[in-house]
Amino acid sequence: MPRVLIADDEDSMRSLVARAIAMDGHETVTAQDGAEALDILTRDQGAFDLLLTDIQMPVMDGIALALTTARDFPELKILLMTGFAHQRERASGLNAIVHDVVTKPFSVADIRTAVADALAARRV
Repeated sequence: MPRVLIADDEDSMRSLVARAIAMDGHETVTAQDGAEALDILTRDQGAFDLLLTDIQMPVMDGIALALTTARDFPELKILLMTGFAHQRERASGLNAIVHDVVTKPFSVADIRTAVADALAARRV
């Protein structure tokens, strides 16, 4: 069962994404910001298959989290989420470390597909 770490500062979004991903049998762990997500990654020694993070969050944003994760846990696949066009542009320079950027709002089917694609790419 793939383990997915979800970082988003919006409770409702975190909950929606966790429920959607769990529908496909994935184990989910959630964090309310990048700093908490990094603490979880460090504690669990990167034992996740995918990091799914919002870009815009307080404390540590998703870009900083992605950069730190790629450095410390290079095998971990990273998928970003954002509702802001300018944030998506910031992420465009991260193509080497980020699988994709999912634009909010998205449907349950959209996020399930994005996660499935990211996890499938990991096996290649």
